Amino acid sequence: MRARQLVLDLPARPALGRADFYVSPANALALAQVDAWPGWPDGRIAVIGPEGAGKTHLVHVWAARTGARIIASADLAGLDVADVPAIAALAVEDADALPDLPDGRRGEEALFHLCNRLRAGGGSLMVTGREPPARWGLKLPDLASRLGTAGVARLEAPDDDLLSAVLVKLFADRQVDVSPEIIAYLLPRMERSFAGAERLVAALDRAALSQKRAITLRLAAEVLRQGGR
Repeated sequence: MRARQLVLDLPARPALGRADFYVSPANALALAQVDAWPGWPDGRIAVIGPEGAGKTHLVHVWAARTGARIIASADLAGLDVADVPAIAALAVEDADALPDLPDGRRGEEALFHLCNRLRAGGGSLMVTGREPPARWGLKLPDLASRLGTAGVARLEAPDDDLLSAVLVKLFADRQVDVSPEIIAYLLPRMERSFAGAERLVAALDRAALSQKRAITLRLAAEVLRQGGR
């Protein structure tokens, strides 16, 4: 097994290209729906799924293909829509968080105006969230109506193949090489979610760095006993 020299706690650099998106039965349909652009219903699609399911990855895959601008929902309230240059494609991440943001109403209004601009110009909109837009509790009826016509691409909970691939990718994002033996050991013992995989890989990386050790089965067992955090 090759091991990284454990010196600096460097931030992870996620690989978000199309080639890095591992396709499995849990996400194949959502990917196919995104790939159906520009034939989305009304030019809109909502990519939904649990935390860490790959929503951001799909946003970047689509943006690389279309040149779409990516905006976080938290940034919408401070956006002067009149100053936004003409855009043909837009992705808004975590749009389901808008109703709970301090300036959520202003953010909803900005997104509504952006929807109208895109629609008038034949543009496309992608939004992401954990549930379909109908369950977001949007306070602006006109925006709820606009997003209610969007197609829904659902990323499902991970199967074994996908979860294994996610673990490998998360380690690779941190420039850490681990053996297949480590992945096989972690898989049946970890929390079976994307968010759990992220926490576990981060915990293993921190433990290896702080103890100046490679990630071995013994270290993996120790971190799992501590809850993988």
